[in-house]
Amino acid sequence: MTVEAPVAPDGQVPEETPALLDAPGDGSPSSSLTVLSLAELGLAEPGVPPAEAPAEPVIGVRLLEGGIIEVALPPNREIEGPEAREAGAAVRTLADGKRVPVLLVISGVVGVSVEARQVYAGSIAASAFALVGESPVDRVIAHYLLRSRTETIPAEFFISRTDALKWLRPYTSEK
Repeated sequence: MTVEAPVAPDGQVPEETPALLDAPGDGSPSSSLTVLSLAELGLAEPGVPPAEAPAEPVIGVRLLEGGIIEVALPPNREIEGPEAREAGAAVRTLADGKRVPVLLVISGVVGVSVEARQVYAGSIAASAFALVGESPVDRVIAHYLLRSRTETIPAEFFISRTDALKWLRPYTSEK
């Protein structure tokens, strides 16, 4: 069973969204997340009229079977601090006070701001990070993120999602 949580600009995880309620729950950790825009969720930026709300995808956050949290960054975008903070809040909500392994999918991401990098490095919910990417650019971005991590949180880069999940499994029992 997977639980999907799109993150909203106010840092809250919406309780119900039609796209998530209709999503199949076959229990298998698929390699793709449902990507929803803020407009599709009805979650516009504060102070921005709904007609002008950005239609950019949000960061996908979901709990995979086995207690691993997957964070999928939207491709073709630079990840900024506010987005990273919202995803971090969703991870903490799904972690429910425990330290859990995090699978961070960075395939196709254009860049990560210094502020977003600091957010990921300062995670209090992660017991370990496995970063997954496909291209040489993904590898460079992963190493940029890995440079900023604290030495107490193990982290590795993988080109295989399967290998990353296998590496994370020993970290699922931390409290």
